[in-house]
Amino acid sequence: MFQRLAAPLVALALLAACARNDLAEPPMPLGEFALGLNIAVADNVQMVPISRPAEPKDWEAAIRKAVDDRFGQSRYQGTKLYNIGISVDAYALAPPGIPVVAAPKSVLVVTANIWDDAAQKKLNPEGQQITVFESLSGETVIGTGLTRTKQQQMDALAFNAAVKVQDWLLDHPEWFGMTEDELAAALAARSAAMAAAPAPEPAAPAAAAPPAATVPDVPPATVEPAAPSLP
Repeated sequence: MFQRLAAPLVALALLAACARNDLAEPPMPLGEFALGLNIAVADNVQMVPISRPAEPKDWEAAIRKAVDDRFGQSRYQGTKLYNIGISVDAYALAPPGIPVVAAPKSVLVVTANIWDDAAQKKLNPEGQQITVFESLSGETVIGTGLTRTKQQQMDALAFNAAVKVQDWLLDHPEWFGMTEDELAAALAARSAAMAAAPAPEPAAPAAAAPPAATVPDVPPATVEPAAPSLP
């Protein structure tokens, strides 16, 4: 039994470091982009068996949060507003399964569109359909139905969907007033800035505890017996 479990457990330990939150890094260059409307619709979402059920409103909230976290004003302050609309088409949220051997995985299918707000013009002729799974990590090796709540699964899938939307937008720099050469130069400058950034300082070691005070030997006090209580 131990030998059968050893390899998956080693893989779990190695993969635990794979998950990466790139929101701590500088945003990808998107020229004059600033987020206008952030629209998420899940009215016609389909649940794929086998799955935990999720409410459409919860999917809409998870998608809007992921889009705002990645494209919102805290990261992009361009000169033109762009509206992003995402429809949630289908999903499967892994329920608790058999550890390691047959743990089901979670998946999300969405369709993305983008509009030039000022021109009231849709920039992509057809919706961009995107399929994402939960990120490869120690948790997904054993099945996130065992390690994550439903909300955590939805947030992880929405995060990955927003990453794919970002990749799609980077394929079209002309939408944001950039040429391909300008995008390449901006990406190179971003990479150089990240490489030159100082590494975070290690945490200071904890101060050593002061030596304990020496307690002198004191002879034990003589304790007089208590007087008996009167009847």
